[in-house]
Amino acid sequence: MTKVMATGVFDILHLGHIHFLRESKKLGDELFVVVARDSTAGKRGKTPVFNETARLQMLGELKLVDHAILGHEGDIYTTVEEIRPDVITLGYDQLFDADEIRAKCSELGINVKVARISRYSNSPYKGSSEIKDKLLQIIEDRI
Repeated sequence: MTKVMATGVFDILHLGHIHFLRESKKLGDELFVVVARDSTAGKRGKTPVFNETARLQMLGELKLVDHAILGHEGDIYTTVEEIRPDVITLGYDQLFDADEIRAKCSELGINVKVARISRYSNSPYKGSSEIKDKLLQIIEDRI
């Protein structure tokens, strides 16, 4: 059984997220989706619209997702050690270094493949931030 692990904030679910999860699922039998904690998102300069509990619940409702879990605060490799994935997928815009991930996992005794998932090209928006900006623009235009 091949375990695939995908991670992200997953605020304001959109077609780019679905593409990421669908392509991730194709790489194995079981998809584990790790939802970033509010504090982790905050460290990366993001203020989610939905809190971690709501984002976790939304991901858990998707048929594509076999297991939705909250990430650990601090060391991201704690979650990796718990799941022990065969594959870790990265979104096109995630700034993680694949070689660094493989090396750290190897230190932990985990042989993992790292796959970068392409950008969903059928949407004018690159992510949740652009969707938020568009919504704010619509509201401002109506005021």
